[in-house]
Amino acid sequence: MTTEAKNEDFSVIETGGKQYMVSVGDVLDVELLGDHKEGDKVEFDKVLMNSKAVGTPYVDGAKVTATFMEEKKGKKLSIIRYKAKSNRDRKIGHRQKYSRIKVEKI
Repeated sequence: MTTEAKNEDFSVIETGGKQYMVSVGDVLDVELLGDHKEGDKVEFDKVLMNSKAVGTPYVDGAKVTATFMEEKKGKKLSIIRYKAKSNRDRKIGHRQKYSRIKVEKI
């Protein structure tokens, strides 16, 4: 996603405890959205800001519509815990799941 200054509509939405600046046509990975199939429409009503207004905390009546594309896995992380002089070490792996969406309408 690019954040260059453009002369088009944009919105800042909140989902999964994170904020994303989106415009029409953007494809982004967000936290899991639940059970959706490919092609389902997803609406985000927690719009913090758009090109016309700033919300307190949300903009009234504003919605962002997106299409659910797929569910994907992120990069594998290795967590290593080690305690010196006690012969204790432990290796744990984690791979976060994401939902890929495409913004259709603001």
